[in-house]
Amino acid sequence: GQRNLDLILDVRVPLTVHLGSAEMEIRDVLELGHGSIIALDKLAGEPVDIFVRGKLLARGEVIVVDDNFGVRITTICNPEDRITSLR
Repeated sequence: GQRNLDLILDVRVPLTVHLGSAEMEIRDVLELGHGSIIALDKLAGEPVDIFVRGKLLARGEVIVVDDNFGVRITTICNPEDRITSLR
């Protein structure tokens, strides 16, 4: 019950925000340099995916806070989807 949950509440887990991805030819990767721009497969303003230990937890929007990037959570995946993703 709650006692078992209390035992793991301070365990640190990796959280990853997936902004987008791209596929490039090796020759194009080798030509990348300072100031290069890589077009991602997501549009500006489109929600980003938030993963905990590689499992989708939520979606959110990128924000800037005191010159740092952050993510505002807009949607939490429902419990059934989270349990299914653990399999």
